[in-house]
Amino acid sequence: QVQLVESGGGLVQPGGSLRLSCVAYGSGFNRYAIGWFRQAPGKEREGVAYISSSDGLWYEAPAKGRFTIARHNAKNTAYLQMNRLEPEDTGVYYCAAGIIDGVGRSAEEYDYWGQGTQVTVSS
Repeated sequence: QVQLVESGGGLVQPGGSLRLSCVAYGSGFNRYAIGWFRQAPGKEREGVAYISSSDGLWYEAPAKGRFTIARHNAKNTAYLQMNRLEPEDTGVYYCAAGIIDGVGRSAEEYDYWGQGTQVTVSS
């Protein structure tokens, strides 16, 4: 199995940027698809962006054009670069990993989850 640890969250003003990191501890990182999900206060968890084991990409509509997902296999790390942040982006962001053919757009496809990192967009 693998343990995932997110970092990089914090308080940022509207229009600002943050880069989230997800470090995987364990072997076989190259085999896993990675997803980023978020949960705003009072709302259900939603998907944000996904990257397959072969670097295929998919972005949900709120992230498209503003966020970028990437991975660096030699560092066992995945990233979510977030630009032009809006108050609606506020929430706890989670990374997830799973052995998936292609990108995984559903939380149920992932076997491993990080603890989450808080992102707050406010003036």
